Amino acid sequence: MNNKGHFCFKTEKLRKTYLTGETTVEALRGVNIEIPFGEIVVLLGPSGSGKSTFLNIIGGLDHPSSGHVFFKTRDLASYSDSELTFFRRENVGFIFQAYNLVPSLTCLENVSLATEISSNPLSPSDALDAVSMGHRANHFPSQISGGEQQRVAIARALAKNPEVLLCDEPTGALDSKTGILVLDAIINVNKKYQTTCVIITHNASIADLADRVIHFADGSVVDVIINKNKKTTADINW
Repeated sequence: MNNKGHFCFKTEKLRKTYLTGETTVEALRGVNIEIPFGEIVVLLGPSGSGKSTFLNIIGGLDHPSSGHVFFKTRDLASYSDSELTFFRRENVGFIFQAYNLVPSLTCLENVSLATEISSNPLSPSDALDAVSMGHRANHFPSQISGGEQQRVAIARALAKNPEVLLCDEPTGALDSKTGILVLDAIINVNKKYQTTCVIITHNASIADLADRVIHFADGSVVDVIINKNKKTTADINW
């Protein structure tokens, strides 16, 4: 992956509306944004501001109501459900607040699952090593901590060898010490593989680690900040 400097995602007049009974909810109101390859991008904003809807659309989990969402030169807005499934399988790794590991499988086996659906996967062992979890390869989820489970979940997403990692509150259920280990794992993946990482968080301190911070409010992007001097996890106040 040597695309740094080029745009990974670009949206134009991106809108998403939902019908709730007789009420129309505008989740996204004409969002125009660019996300370059190889960056760590943090999405900030209150609940209901459109962050998760935006993440779902660029990740191919949902269709926009109107507008365009380009991945490289391809407009995902025109994709069928089956085309979006292929896009997700080949290009996107997802990390959620819930770890969603299979309890009856070891960490290595959980990570190996992801390699079965990718045409160009990483070695499961390499993926675990990238998040400093190689020593836990033969442990079951019940035998490791919550933070370690989240790092295994990151390794599972990474094992597909995606160009993009989309992270929805990856540290939301963790204490500060454990959360920092998870963030270090994401940062290491970004550095080692040049993987574009988009992170939703309510923790504004995490924004200091990002190359780019996108602020959402009421379905719109209200500010974009480029960090010229990123902090390390050792420098942030949790």
